[in-house]
Amino acid sequence: MKKRRIDIFDTTLRDGEQGPGCLLTLDSKLAIAEKLDLMGVDIIEAGFPISSPGDFKSVQEISKIIKNAKICALARARKLDIDTAAEALKKAKRSRIQLGIGASDIHIKNKFNTTRDEILSIAHNMVKYAANKVDEVQFFAEDAGRADNIFLAKMVQTVIDAGATVVNLPDTNGFCTPFEYYEKIKYIIEHVPNIHKAKISVHCHNDLGMATANAVAGLLAGAEQVEGTINGVGERAGNTALEEVIVTLFIKNLPIYTDVNPVFIGEISKIVENAMSNPIQANKAIVGKNAFAHSSGIHQDGVLKNRNNYEIIDPVMIGIELPDLILTSRSGRAALRNRLEALNIYSSEIEFEQYYERFLAIADTQSVISDKDLIAIFR
Repeated sequence: MKKRRIDIFDTTLRDGEQGPGCLLTLDSKLAIAEKLDLMGVDIIEAGFPISSPGDFKSVQEISKIIKNAKICALARARKLDIDTAAEALKKAKRSRIQLGIGASDIHIKNKFNTTRDEILSIAHNMVKYAANKVDEVQFFAEDAGRADNIFLAKMVQTVIDAGATVVNLPDTNGFCTPFEYYEKIKYIIEHVPNIHKAKISVHCHNDLGMATANAVAGLLAGAEQVEGTINGVGERAGNTALEEVIVTLFIKNLPIYTDVNPVFIGEISKIVENAMSNPIQANKAIVGKNAFAHSSGIHQDGVLKNRNNYEIIDPVMIGIELPDLILTSRSGRAALRNRLEALNIYSSEIEFEQYYERFLAIADTQSVISDKDLIAIFR
């Protein structure tokens, strides 16, 4: 099976920072950007230069230090935005501006108070203007998830004609289901005559909890770039979690792949979590503290026999160590015996059964039994 290579576009420093309370310092942004570059991310969206002096400086400084990834800056479909982004990107080895405008009738009428034809004209002119400022222009059709497909196809054709080499079709409000998003991406690829001149990018939000599923569906439909954030941080319910997409591409036999090195995922996840003061939920896929934890006796017994019984991901792949089995009132004899042996506590079968009964009595009164509790019970 011939596989398509997927570009990984990280927007932790731009869209991720839009999450409430997720403001990053310049030093934190530089540290995250360097780690993303080491990881092999293809494009780093460093900020929205016209939004503030701080964002402008961040894009400037990140552009100076990144050796491999393309550096992208966000702009609205306005000349001043484009000029400001281009200025901030001057030191980048490979520069990209992402600019866009609303594609859904909801946005066209309620946000821009204009017409479809006027939106197409603005999109064409601003992409053409930006094409002379940087190495690459990426266009985003805002609210593509709710846009009419026929009009969306016309918009994509228009901006490619104007010089866009990447077209982002975001599910801005997390509205689509995976089937709907797959069909939308497939429709655009099949109905835009000049589609061979550009890559389609997917950018999904998690309002209905389907961001990663939608992103993967869009890639399988033919998109060649996926956008997201580390830990899924971002506006409202967040963005597609890049670590989820990356690991999915590694462990599933899909017709798509990435060159990103997943071994840095655990480390960069912690960096982002600490820098944003935004704790990761315990049951978050891939990077949550419970992602490789087991407390059910049946599961613990299976894991002790062979981890493949209940784990589809090797934590070594993402650079983290296996957590100890969590001992609770649901834990069985196998897990308790394993933990006791790790503490160099050995006993006869009769003694062990007595120990197990005392363990259960205490476990029914507290959520987790620690090593200190085990030693106290034994004594």
